[in-house]
Amino acid sequence: MTRNLTAATVAFALLGMFFASYATLDFANHLDRQVHNIHCSFLPGVQAAASDSEGCQVTLMSRYSSVLRTKVWGGIPVSLPGMALFAFLGFWGSYLLASKRHTERNAAYFTLLAWTVPLITSGVMGYLALVELDAACKLCIGIYTSSTLGFLTAIGLVWAAHKQPVAPDADPSFRREMLAIPVGLLFIALPIAGYVASMPDYSEFAGGCGELRNPQIPNDLLVSLGGSATGRPTIEVLDPLCPSCRGLEGRLEASGLDAQLSRKALLFPLDNACNWMVSSSLHPGACAVSEAMLCEPSQANAILDWAFENQPAITAAERATEGSAARMVTEQFPDTRGCVGSARIGQRLNRGLRWAVSNQIPVLTPQLFVDGRKVCNEDTDLGLEYTLSRMLETPAVAQGGAR
Repeated sequence: MTRNLTAATVAFALLGMFFASYATLDFANHLDRQVHNIHCSFLPGVQAAASDSEGCQVTLMSRYSSVLRTKVWGGIPVSLPGMALFAFLGFWGSYLLASKRHTERNAAYFTLLAWTVPLITSGVMGYLALVELDAACKLCIGIYTSSTLGFLTAIGLVWAAHKQPVAPDADPSFRREMLAIPVGLLFIALPIAGYVASMPDYSEFAGGCGELRNPQIPNDLLVSLGGSATGRPTIEVLDPLCPSCRGLEGRLEASGLDAQLSRKALLFPLDNACNWMVSSSLHPGACAVSEAMLCEPSQANAILDWAFENQPAITAAERATEGSAARMVTEQFPDTRGCVGSARIGQRLNRGLRWAVSNQIPVLTPQLFVDGRKVCNEDTDLGLEYTLSRMLETPAVAQGGAR
């Protein structure tokens, strides 16, 4: 029985390595700073449903998908050491089978201990994905399942080993098992070292996508998003009903680098109710929400948070009935009544749009400018922390700024 159970741990290790390898491949494919499709289906080549792909995209782009993001563009994907750990578990099980040590109790204990690592890691990552991100990734679930099955099989192996008689020449110490620990660490360290060594140097792109031609902007056209009053002047071109803008805000806050920025927003609703640069409304109702933020600057962050949380409901209501967004935002924030929809606030929003035109800012949200230098669009997802860190390391550039 111990032989079959040991073989089963090898099989589950290979299964976990398969899922972790595909997750690592998805991450590595984005290292060209472009957006790619991801393998969300359990079967390679089989197209996943849109809802499943969205969950995989959320987890891939989240702050939990990698570590050391300020040191390496995109960071080191957590699936990479996971893949290496499964490879070691497969190697260890194969060694036990080849050396006929699968009946030894110490070997079984070590197998159980080793499988505890992916089990605990899967529990933590599963909690973060399902609770913190409210997203489910099929590849991740495959890793969690492999870890659980491998751990349960290892428990069975310990039980079966205890039923075996102790061999007369059995080593009661854990000497050989202890020697396996540095081998396992080497299994993990080598792929990480190779990954980091093969990474392109993207520091040259930090802030290299253009500058504001006319950085001076009246203060009344911007709303404060927080950060440090002494931080680097930062302008975010955003639409409060833009899902990508919500994602950028979340990544900025999660990075902790927002504390080094003095962040202000230029409202750029992709809604033809007020923005003459768009032929159709990509985000219906964005004009009303933008006006509300300009009406009550002291409540701008609260209005933005509310809009981010209710984006689908607001846009759906506005598509169904024109004026619904204005009604919703004024009901939620009564101080904006009488201001939203007024000619005065509409002119103010329009002046901000014209300032964007004078700086040749593309019709696109979100966009980020630090010290008047643009963060490349390709660096606002996985490469955000790395790029901002490089930009913050350079001396501040004197800007006309807001006035």
